Amino acid sequence: MPVVDLASSAFKAGAHKFYGRLRKDNPVCPITLPDGRIVWLITRYDDVAAALKDPRFAKNPQNAPMTGPKPPWVPKFFLPLTRNMLDLDPPDHTRLRALVQKAFTPRMVEGLRRRIEALTDELLEKVRTRGRFDLIHEYALPIPTTVIAETLGVPANDRRRFHRWSSAIVASDPSGWRMLRAIPRVAAFLLYIRRLIRKRRAAPAEDLVSALVAVEEEGERLSEDELVAMIFLLLVAGHETTVNLIGNGTLTLLRHPDQMERLRREPELVVRGIEELLRFDGPLETATERYAREDVAIGDATVPRGSLTYAVLASANRDERQFPDPDVVDQTREPNRHLAFGFGIHFCLGAPLARLEAQVAIRALVERLPSLRLGVAPDDLRWRRGLVLRGLRALPVTG
Repeated sequence: MPVVDLASSAFKAGAHKFYGRLRKDNPVCPITLPDGRIVWLITRYDDVAAALKDPRFAKNPQNAPMTGPKPPWVPKFFLPLTRNMLDLDPPDHTRLRALVQKAFTPRMVEGLRRRIEALTDELLEKVRTRGRFDLIHEYALPIPTTVIAETLGVPANDRRRFHRWSSAIVASDPSGWRMLRAIPRVAAFLLYIRRLIRKRRAAPAEDLVSALVAVEEEGERLSEDELVAMIFLLLVAGHETTVNLIGNGTLTLLRHPDQMERLRREPELVVRGIEELLRFDGPLETATERYAREDVAIGDATVPRGSLTYAVLASANRDERQFPDPDVVDQTREPNRHLAFGFGIHFCLGAPLARLEAQVAIRALVERLPSLRLGVAPDDLRWRRGLVLRGLRALPVTG
């Protein structure tokens, strides 16, 4: 069984070729991670879509039989994070999602459009005369970080801090020294969130944390641990995904200048264009982990009971069985039923906000910086470490 470091920058640079080989020859297969854990990868579109809806795959490992090595040790103060929606199955997931959806509405998302437009204008004004800048840290990162922080009520002077915490956490593996290094940052992050909750209980404000504290559904409320997990998830997922979407999407356009020029000529194409950028090189490598409750037959393979499983979104979105010419960028592609935000009951709650931020940010970038070019050789780009997310450490550009 091959050892593959799915989280490494080197792997991510060649991931699409690796997944292409798996789709052809071994579409459902086990690999060994560097820490010794065995994981099953599901790589074809139809199989990925089916697995994301299949109740035989549990999100909460306690709902599946444990086989193989024991799960990695996790400090006790991490346990509230296991109450986040991504790691729960029905009925717990159903209850929590219903509660947060009452606060995270489409109307609220659309109401952020003007703020996002003003923010992109402000950031582009700062960089447009510089000639060279890092598109990740000076543009893609500040947009969603500012928006989700303002929405939740995080003070401006704390936003860089929570991104540093978030970056360390998403880059850590569930075992080994990287997890140990992340412990102080997780502890600081959780303490910060608990203090924020206490402030909003005492003095509610016009923000999403206050709304979550107050929200009710048939007489139920979020417990404090559930609130901590929910706010943690919204802060991390609420900006990490969009940073990668803007960064990866811009890189795709830079490497396909005909598509960049077409978007410049036809700015109304941006809605469909973002969907194609999501498909071609989306912000998530895989869906979050799942565990087989029983032996699960997929095609000619059987995922054994208790196995840790990853449905590979990046592979499904390049599957030639679903998408004609999958390695070609086509902003007019129809239909385009990509799985970049997942599928089924765990479909990304923040997808409408991520789409809106990317549409505004990439359209403004293309229109305002007509001479935008990649500032380094493509082989010099480095990908951020992490099992689930797919994004660049930096994207130097000239404009």
